[in-house]
Amino acid sequence: MDETDQKLLAALKRDGRAPLSDLAALLGLSRATVRARLEKLQAAGVIRGFTVETAQDVAEAPVRGLMMLSISGPGAERVMLRLTGHPAVRQVHSTNGKWDLIVELGTATLEDLDRVLFEIRRLDGVETSETSLLLNTRKGAPRR
Repeated sequence: MDETDQKLLAALKRDGRAPLSDLAALLGLSRATVRARLEKLQAAGVIRGFTVETAQDVAEAPVRGLMMLSISGPGAERVMLRLTGHPAVRQVHSTNGKWDLIVELGTATLEDLDRVLFEIRRLDGVETSETSLLLNTRKGAPRR
């Protein structure tokens, strides 16, 4: 992956629906070259997919947070499976360092978030946790 591919990926992260012609103009390339680079990045697994976040998604879960979890013993896989089935859990990430898992949460109210945090803390294997509220998202598509 070269510098042009990195610029292409950065542009797509800003606007995943940008037309090929706009991407080509931004990068100083032809549309065919941009299309070929996109296809190459997808085939190599660098681009794994495109997603859409709707205003409805944000409206249904305006209270968002990240919950970092430390798991005791070999229970991380079991905890991950329980979390992925929870309606307030948007994503679960395994990580290294102090925390074993990072859980992205979304709820309608702070009270709902508080209830979810207590539910997760009670899961067998969850040793400690720390939660941060997401106040604003500056990177990515602008919120309207």
